[in-house]
Amino acid sequence: MTAYIELMRPAQWIKNLAVLAGPAFAMRLDRDAVVKTGIIFAAFCLISSSSYIFNDIFDREADALHPKKKNRPLARGAIGPNAAAVWSVILLTAGVALTLLLPISTTITVIAYFVMILAYSMALKRRTILDVVLIAIGFVLRAMAGAEAISEFVSPWLVVCTFTLCMFMGFGKRRCEVAQFATLTEAGEHRIALLRYSPELLSQLISISAGITIVTFLLYTMDADIQTTYNKRHLVYTIPLVVYGIFRYAMLVQSGDVHGPMDIVLGDRPFQATVALWGFVALTIMTERYWVPAVGLDEMFNINAATGTG
Repeated sequence: MTAYIELMRPAQWIKNLAVLAGPAFAMRLDRDAVVKTGIIFAAFCLISSSSYIFNDIFDREADALHPKKKNRPLARGAIGPNAAAVWSVILLTAGVALTLLLPISTTITVIAYFVMILAYSMALKRRTILDVVLIAIGFVLRAMAGAEAISEFVSPWLVVCTFTLCMFMGFGKRRCEVAQFATLTEAGEHRIALLRYSPELLSQLISISAGITIVTFLLYTMDADIQTTYNKRHLVYTIPLVVYGIFRYAMLVQSGDVHGPMDIVLGDRPFQATVALWGFVALTIMTERYWVPAVGLDEMFNINAATGTG
């Protein structure tokens, strides 16, 4: 049973926390929203594990020749491909069944996610640039499903901000992978798409996507509808934290001293502190009406609510 659990890659479930984006920015903290968010998170954990298993079935022969991937259950022969396929179908069925407790749009989004990831595993992961774009879309679908689960409107800003941020992090991951090998040929043996990812190209893609991510978030905070309807006009003051976090991530992946995003997220103290501080400040701003009902942040920042001027 240990091998079957290992095959599910539970360490990767942290990626499914993207489903929290919709409920968090909609400020839905009621019991119904918490329960439904928990359901969609569990569903994505099962479905993503199912997709990992299918990927390992397709790649088991190549993984057996890889210095690290050879220890995966299928590659080392701990589980046969037929048994793994059955386990994958069981997980997929259980995940989809969970979504039936939620709005039908959530089920459709989850199925679309699985179909896309299956296509990615079978062929599209070999396509340079498209591989990262599809990974970013996968996170967008997670975020959309989280909002749909609690019957919230899927904001275009949720889609755009999630996509640009995850695309930036995806190119950073590819940069880390390339840095681990002496030549692109060796990198291609690890991942075929890396054959056309030169360090110079990835550096440019990281720079471009970092700039797009920052500008996108800045535009989000300055959008008139967001400022008036959602009471988030002061999120613009978190821009320095966003810039520092993105630039530090870019610096670390360019250094070649980390193996991927998880090394940074779980191991770099300055980056963790920045994310934690941004989360605290953003939560404080978005709950302004609960803790400063009489004064408000406009007066605290000496900003005129009507004109936006000092």
